[in-house]
Amino acid sequence: MAEYVSGLAILPPDERAAQRALARWNSRAKPIGALGLFEDMVVKIAALTGDEYVDISKRCAVVLCADNGVVAQGVSQSGQEVTATVATSVSRGVSSISRMCAPVGIDCLAVDMGMAHCVEEPLLLDRSIARGTGDIAVGPAMTREQAVRAIRTGVELVADLKAQGYRLIATGEMGIGNTTTATAMACIFTGGAPSELVGRGAGLSDAGLARKRAVVAQALEVNKSQVDDPLDVLEKLGGFDIAGMCGMFLGGAAHRVPIIIDGFISTVAAYVAWRLRPDCLQAMLASHVSSEPAAAQLLDLMGLQAPIHAGMHLGEGTGAACLIPLLDMALSLYRDGIGFDDCDLEPYEVRPA
Repeated sequence: MAEYVSGLAILPPDERAAQRALARWNSRAKPIGALGLFEDMVVKIAALTGDEYVDISKRCAVVLCADNGVVAQGVSQSGQEVTATVATSVSRGVSSISRMCAPVGIDCLAVDMGMAHCVEEPLLLDRSIARGTGDIAVGPAMTREQAVRAIRTGVELVADLKAQGYRLIATGEMGIGNTTTATAMACIFTGGAPSELVGRGAGLSDAGLARKRAVVAQALEVNKSQVDDPLDVLEKLGGFDIAGMCGMFLGGAAHRVPIIIDGFISTVAAYVAWRLRPDCLQAMLASHVSSEPAAAQLLDLMGLQAPIHAGMHLGEGTGAACLIPLLDMALSLYRDGIGFDDCDLEPYEVRPA
């Protein structure tokens, strides 16, 4: 795996395209940098793709679905059958993410990365690594070979979607128990204790929260993951959804497609990708700060800022989808807004940083 990740061809950002995009922003009849993070994101996409036009008209949300053996420990309100139910809903276009994407022209795609229950749906992509992971409270989640396959699958998904014409991809996930696996990983990466970082997920009671904290503490004790080896952390504590999204962030950098980080679980996957290949950060766009305790910490560690602070924790890619219409509005001004040359205004001066 080390050879695969280190050998993945990732070109540096196109600084000339970035400068052209910045110059276009600065020529619009508005104060310099007035749209803040949205201006930065447009410039980042231009640098990644090498095209200051920035075309995100064909975009999709990819929901990676996988089950986690740790649900046997009673860490969630629902059973693994719910993962299959939601995956079916996404593939049929009736899930939460599907309904949020429909008004703004975002296609939705569900991928079976390792669900416990096999689902026969013509529009559900089967990329299953195994029928769920192991129980991290008693042993590792997956083998090294399974982790490698899941990451490769994420990279290949991006390549396939780019070939289909997609120019912006939002990450999403579905898997009962995956806030437990993601939080266990976050404890290793941030040094935080389960008592600080374990949140309520989909809405646990006080008793359920206490149980989840105890299970995460047990998983950390059993697996002894190494903080300096992000792949080891993923292999022992993660899920196939997290591994697949990790691959998507790597694939975004390799194939020059911007990838939107969703909430906490997606952020954990992005963090693993960044630790494996820091240069993949150029493909990442942060959408929102999840209400899960460790989400903001991990974004800070990567030096990323998310524009949406709404206390969201739905998952499925819903937070990532919310970023796209905001980018559309910014791009409307970027492309078609009047410039200083078009009106009787003196250009604003660009002040030194």
